[in-house]
Amino acid sequence: MTSPGVAVEPHLRCAREAGRKILVTYMTGGLVADWVRYVEAMADAGADAVEIGIPFSDPVMDGPTIQEASGAALARGVTPASILDDVARAQVEVPLVAMTYYNLVARAGHVRFARQLAASGVRGAIVADIPLEESAGWEADAGESGVETVLLAAPVSSDDRLAEICRRSHGFVYGVNVMGVTGERARLSTSAEILAKRLKAVTDLPVVMGFGVSTPEQAATVAAYADGAVVASALMRMVLAGAGPAEVADTVKAFRAAIG
Repeated sequence: MTSPGVAVEPHLRCAREAGRKILVTYMTGGLVADWVRYVEAMADAGADAVEIGIPFSDPVMDGPTIQEASGAALARGVTPASILDDVARAQVEVPLVAMTYYNLVARAGHVRFARQLAASGVRGAIVADIPLEESAGWEADAGESGVETVLLAAPVSSDDRLAEICRRSHGFVYGVNVMGVTGERARLSTSAEILAKRLKAVTDLPVVMGFGVSTPEQAATVAAYADGAVVASALMRMVLAGAGPAEVADTVKAFRAAIG
């Protein structure tokens, strides 16, 4: 049965127009048996969208925490199909965005993978390792199935490249706070503020900053000059340590309260 899901861009624009900063959280699909309960708890606690990590064996963009979470999920025997079967049963009223790597997309085929996402209610996708120069085909095929491709923007990107990323991104633009992999950091680089301001100058899409947002205070800092923040490793560290959905929800509420 096809689940319609919630379109990403209209939902996030609505939040922004209401004066709300955007909070995007992350959950590794299949990390624990009841992982969908964490997605539901995050949404109930104030997340405006939830990224669903579809594990890949060589997650080159991810730091140690997400790598550990992906490895644990794969050790449980999860597959993209099993994750999306679980997602289809999720009771949420916020957009769900798949985060994965191109190897999995290519193996399934663009059209098939996009249709699988859409059928499960996933309406956005981040394919972390596909270069901008090679992503147009996926973007078009995904769009035909109603899946919005969210593109990543790095601090070292030229002005022309940032403009092209913003022109082709859908849902939101994902600003990368620091060069490197995902993961918690004691402090954020000044490059985060600079990039957010550069992106805001060239697009009306929601600009959401991620990579390294580890505390509610850091989330508030990046949200002050962008439209919101992505929180991933800090939450997955909790799940890996045995925290239940209610504990994770309390942390999401703290991030929500901090960013406004």
